[in-house]
Amino acid sequence: MGTKFGTAIVKGKDSLKVGQEAAKKAMDKAGAKDVSLSVIFVSTAYDYKAVVKGVREVTNNAPLIGCSSAGEFTEEKVEKESVACAVISTDTHKFFPGIGKGLKEDELKALKDASSKFPSSVEGYPYLSAVLLVDGLAGKGEESVLAALEALGPNVKFSGGAAGDDLKFKETSVFTNEEVVSNAASLTLVASRTPVAIGVRHGHSPISPPLTITKAEGNVVYEVDGKPAFQVWKEYARQNAKGIGIDVDKMSEAEAVQTFFTRYEAGLLTGTEYKIRWLGGTATTEGPINFPCAMSEGMVVRVMESPQQEQISSAKKAAEIALLAAKGARLAGAIVFDCVCRAVILGDGFSKAVNEIKNVLNVPLIGFETYGEIAMEIGQLSGFHNTTTVVLLIPA
Repeated sequence: MGTKFGTAIVKGKDSLKVGQEAAKKAMDKAGAKDVSLSVIFVSTAYDYKAVVKGVREVTNNAPLIGCSSAGEFTEEKVEKESVACAVISTDTHKFFPGIGKGLKEDELKALKDASSKFPSSVEGYPYLSAVLLVDGLAGKGEESVLAALEALGPNVKFSGGAAGDDLKFKETSVFTNEEVVSNAASLTLVASRTPVAIGVRHGHSPISPPLTITKAEGNVVYEVDGKPAFQVWKEYARQNAKGIGIDVDKMSEAEAVQTFFTRYEAGLLTGTEYKIRWLGGTATTEGPINFPCAMSEGMVVRVMESPQQEQISSAKKAAEIALLAAKGARLAGAIVFDCVCRAVILGDGFSKAVNEIKNVLNVPLIGFETYGEIAMEIGQLSGFHNTTTVVLLIPA
């Protein structure tokens, strides 16, 4: 049998019917009668529970994972206010979804709860990986990845993303089977006969010297190099921002501030590569900057820039890296976790980035615009990213 992978992207007014239609179309495209796993990404325009119910009715209550999003896409097109659905029918992979609640209060307990019923091994399926979807507003991005690593052990590689809410920054939700929950993490163990492959890449470069965080609490950074954090960011981004029509001294509205921090994010040097941290949750010019995960005093960051062409090139590169990691395995499909920041930076050009991925892979794909991306190979100790493309390849 191998693995069949089909996708659909649907819009409509009736959430239940949209879920049903998306699942039916995806199953038809896959040529699948039995579904091993459904994956859905859903705009805030819909009643999440009704969409989930519709998908599960059509798939005979097959295991389901997904989350709210800030934009959805498949190999067919890029959309807003839609429901994207993929179905996987397979005898070469086994899926074990779980959900953990109370992520903000105790991420380790949440991830241990999510994985409490996972098998330690699956006979005949020696390669283990996991898909992690987290509340995108919990401020626990990196912490959730490390908690999942502790829960599952060192021999599992991770991919996934942080749920979105169409840039409303009010509430995000994750889905596991029939459950739709905020302040939670959805964790799925994947046991495979042929290992999944992951590619990750961003398109940023530094425009400041190393800067030291001197005052921080949780995910809020108050001072950098002894000065108000916002002031430092403006100083180093001023000239570059002027070139794209942003006057850093006249930003007042939350939307303008979020746009600024989407173009000029934070970079943490890890080895020879930068890990990107999105600051788009910042909605005030008063001084502090909001990060998507905890930041400690003494950490060194840089102000980064993100040219549009580099955003397109890096998406293509992520797909190429994943394809190389697949080592020639026949592929069924792909799940793509791509930051909403890239869509903000590229505007209508975001579809070009998705097309680059599609052209490299030449398989069905589903993806969503995230509030953070997750990619961590075995042996790595950090796996949360921003304004980055993560490509997960599912072998046939």
